[in-house]
Amino acid sequence: MDALPVLTTEIMIIMLLVVFAIVLFATELLRVDVTAMLIMTLLGLLSYLPGMEQLLTPDVLFSGFSSNAVISIIGVMILGGGLDKTGAMERVAWAILRYGGKTEKQIVTLTAGSVAIISSFMQNVGAAALFLPVVSRISSRTKLSMSRLVMPMGFCAILGGTMTLVASSPLIMLNDLIDNANRNLDPDQAMQHFDLFSVTPVGLALVGSGLAFFVFFGKFVLPEGKTVSASRRTGTTRYMRSLHGIRAAVREVEVPEGSSLVGMDIASVQSNYDIRIVASSYAGKVLVSPPIEVLIAAPATLAIIAQPDKLKAFISACGLNLRPKLREFRHLLARSIAGVVEILVPPDSQVIGQTAKEMHFRMTYGLSLLSVVRAGKAITDKVAEIPFAAGDMLLCHTRWDHLTRLEKNRDLVVVTTDYPREQQEPYKLALALAFFAFAIGMIVFTNILLPIALMAGAVGMIVSGVLSIDDAYKAVSWKTVFLLAGLLPLGIAVESSGTAQYVVQHLLASIGGTPIWVLQTMLAILASAVSLVMSNAGATVLLVPFAINLALATGANPAVFALTVAISTSNSFLIPTHQVNALIMGPGDYRVSDFLRVGSIMSVLFLVVSLLMINLVF
Repeated sequence: MDALPVLTTEIMIIMLLVVFAIVLFATELLRVDVTAMLIMTLLGLLSYLPGMEQLLTPDVLFSGFSSNAVISIIGVMILGGGLDKTGAMERVAWAILRYGGKTEKQIVTLTAGSVAIISSFMQNVGAAALFLPVVSRISSRTKLSMSRLVMPMGFCAILGGTMTLVASSPLIMLNDLIDNANRNLDPDQAMQHFDLFSVTPVGLALVGSGLAFFVFFGKFVLPEGKTVSASRRTGTTRYMRSLHGIRAAVREVEVPEGSSLVGMDIASVQSNYDIRIVASSYAGKVLVSPPIEVLIAAPATLAIIAQPDKLKAFISACGLNLRPKLREFRHLLARSIAGVVEILVPPDSQVIGQTAKEMHFRMTYGLSLLSVVRAGKAITDKVAEIPFAAGDMLLCHTRWDHLTRLEKNRDLVVVTTDYPREQQEPYKLALALAFFAFAIGMIVFTNILLPIALMAGAVGMIVSGVLSIDDAYKAVSWKTVFLLAGLLPLGIAVESSGTAQYVVQHLLASIGGTPIWVLQTMLAILASAVSLVMSNAGATVLLVPFAINLALATGANPAVFALTVAISTSNSFLIPTHQVNALIMGPGDYRVSDFLRVGSIMSVLFLVVSLLMINLVF
């Protein structure tokens, strides 16, 4: 039997540093990114101690910032930001809202399945956050409890992170960690990289099992809760109709030559027919919230908000053609660009006593006034000629960028809060999809490295104007970047100092003769447990070196053991410490006991399915 490794000062220091990091992560005395930077700095300082000079050289210490994993994560985040900026994900979400059906099984399958697919190419917490408003509206429309819908959606967002090698931080880091280990291995022991879709069969099986669990057993394990009431759905058509007595849908009409509207100004049209023109298009010139003195010409297109009876009378009297859906203004008046909002007139406002017509309300604020609610009564007729009073609630149609500026105005209080703070650009959707497909295509069909391919797509989005460089910076979670860059040197130190080999050899000496599948199962359980008290990226960095050394010592496949860790760190359902679980806890009105009940079953299911599929595929 070979002699066991000796405990050296270097190994002892690294072991203490690993324990120190785990304690900081578990207790959250410092933010996770601050903890990572602290560990990196301590490693740098320790390398100057006598006998520790070879621990980490400066180029290795800061290599995390230039690592393939960190650059890949930045690229993925920018690509996801571009898709979000152009409303690609929102279109998917609203399609589900429109066609999702009314039964719990249908809705859970569509929402959770869609989130899983989206989170296979972008951060799972971002995908879950995107779908929360949609689930809220579905809950209100179908009378299904939020607690029955939100947890399946959130858990499947986590599961979706196992479907591709760019879906989650642990899988993005996996090849880098394998490279670090290969430096200390003989050429015949060197491990091969995993491809983009290498883990897809495992991820699909996990997503499928998760969906099946919620579809068939969700009614037995998910808590009952309250649906979202109509009064909470600020900005929706039903709420506006019940409070303001007006339908808030925008309709598009064609103004042919010879129409009686030709030559009339917008103010007169709105006053005579009691409708609101929120956009106009003539001779290639498109105006959103056009000035009321603008004259109507033909042929033109108008975007109208009006009561159904008044809209019908307006179209009949003026010889107009009603389009079945928005065509000319589908981008400018998309939900991501504009909508209906509520504005309150405060007691000290300067607008009190003035009418919308007198103060050029539309030109001044970019608001098209639709209704005024005063003393609980909605006024919809001749609203432009009603003097404003303190406490009036104004229903207006506007662009979101106008509303953002209005929030700084003290004369009017913006009541509606659930609107996009950053203007989206749906007309650049094709460009965003093209660069995303370009990046994925390079990964799949060429030998170009993952970070280069992802950054090529990201830079393409920036250069083409899909995202500004400032938008790109905002899309990146710098907390995640510094977390990974700070922890990667610790993983290198664990491997190069011999710490991983020391721990593994002594462990095997105490439990000798254990079958490989038992060791792999123990490793998966350990990775799952550690990821509950620290980030899954941190757990991956710390445990992959140990997993590789364990496999080499027992004759197992080191790449498979490394993958087992990277997959198992996503097994984070038991308590609400994962970002997605923390996000859904409030909207779903969940308690920790709900996560313990449902999460315990999901954790066991994840463990069984992942181990079976990893061994079947690899």
